Amino acid sequence: SQANHKSVNDSSNPEPLCINPAKEAALHALCQKTGYTIKQENGQRKYGGPPPHWNDAIPGKGCEVFVGKLPRDLYEDELVPVLERCGRIYELRLMMDFNGNNRGFAFVKYCACSEARAALKDLNNFEIRKGRLLGVCKSVDNCRLFVGGIPKTKQKDEILIEMKKVTEGVVNVIVYPSAADKQKNRGFAFVEYQDHHTAAMARRKLMHTRPQIWGHPIAVDWAEPEVEVDEDVMATVKILYVRNLMLNTTEEQLEAEFSALVPAGSIERVKKIRDYGFVHFNTRENAITCLKKLNGKLLDGSPMEVSLAKPVDRETYVRYTRAANRVPLDSQEPLAIPGFVPATYDPSFKVVFLYAGGPIYYTTGVPYGAATIPTLTATPRFAMPSIRGGVTQVPGMVTQIGAAGVPLGIPGATTGISGGQGRGPVQPEKYDLLPDMVLTPTNPLSLKPSQLQKSPIQLLEEYCMKMSLGNPEYKLHSAEGQNGRQLFLYRVDIPGFSSQSVSAKPSSQFTPTKLCISLDVAKEIAASHVLENLSIADD
Repeated sequence: SQANHKSVNDSSNPEPLCINPAKEAALHALCQKTGYTIKQENGQRKYGGPPPHWNDAIPGKGCEVFVGKLPRDLYEDELVPVLERCGRIYELRLMMDFNGNNRGFAFVKYCACSEARAALKDLNNFEIRKGRLLGVCKSVDNCRLFVGGIPKTKQKDEILIEMKKVTEGVVNVIVYPSAADKQKNRGFAFVEYQDHHTAAMARRKLMHTRPQIWGHPIAVDWAEPEVEVDEDVMATVKILYVRNLMLNTTEEQLEAEFSALVPAGSIERVKKIRDYGFVHFNTRENAITCLKKLNGKLLDGSPMEVSLAKPVDRETYVRYTRAANRVPLDSQEPLAIPGFVPATYDPSFKVVFLYAGGPIYYTTGVPYGAATIPTLTATPRFAMPSIRGGVTQVPGMVTQIGAAGVPLGIPGATTGISGGQGRGPVQPEKYDLLPDMVLTPTNPLSLKPSQLQKSPIQLLEEYCMKMSLGNPEYKLHSAEGQNGRQLFLYRVDIPGFSSQSVSAKPSSQFTPTKLCISLDVAKEIAASHVLENLSIADD
């Protein structure tokens, strides 16, 4: 909007971008030198986008990096010369607060992917000021939204039509059939938009208007970003990922289908888990042959969806070891949280890769090839109370463990939920102002969090601002409870942690072990979970 819009080199809007006159002059000098413009809108400042004399298409995925741990009083005049060491900047988006300081992080889109890769290599831990090191990592250009609350009887085409009615820029919907009944979906869909900005606008609209589809309220948030793998790595993959299988389809049936198309001995291994599986080949050529011929073919009445498995670099994603105990999945009714789960690995690679399956169910059991984390101890912690039917449910102690081969903070690390006892509704305490009371001016900063009565969401935001970690990002997931009621859970991403060194950083992604029926309570549970893991709840 024009009210939120400021621009350097725009004579129609003389409002300065910076309160400091020296910095304002430096910004103008930068724009005069480079020919770029700086525009401020919607809480961020854009440098370029596009750059001057740009006639090509907008750079695609893989061209953007996240830059964190910025000094709060640093601006484009200092940052741009450093970023330009690695290539031509298409657009720099510096996140700003209401006081005119940056929020500790920015996004930089280069004109070429090779330049972004150079920035990842050369600028991470770059000393931009004395004692202040930048944190640089790949930015995920997410174009997908997770939409929960979809009636299970609706088909893909119907969902696509409805989503186009309530949002603009929809290009596709991804719907996964139920493992037990292929005629039904799983109660959620992934909606794909033409670009990240369109997806962000759609998310904002849907979260504010809360529309109903077919009379059902929907839950909307960012989908888990698709796993991106380097092209050179994908060119060596010789494992196929097969999904949309029937529960009763066996590994022997799966192997027979693939073996019929390649020479004897071409298949080294077959593993099926619930409604998906992996087929290992001796050569990539044999894998590609089967992919082309079997994708979409019916097996037990269900069309197989066949693709190359995506390896996730173990050293930069998470450290794994083989699980000591595995729980059969066939006997479980999982709590479904859509996302990517590492499911197998290929020992032939010099660098160990864990192969990620498609968006599937994470469960309380540990699937094949997954791992627990030996350094993670099962520490008992208290869970946040939830309110159901006007009664506050106070759970017992819950044990935090790493499950499904993913550390705490990645979807799927779910545990059993302890029962609790009911109490009467909690009412806020009120006290009368008496004539003999002395009112003393008090600085809120001198009070403990318990005295301020701040919500976990507020406490987490303040902590992240204090530590220059960026704003916490809440991503909504849903699952169907045992009684058919839709349950919600928020996963929290802390952008600043993802830019720190792998060996020293905490996980940038946190997932609580509790689901609930209220979106508001789910968000508080998520924030409280992060505070507990960071051990700052009482700081």
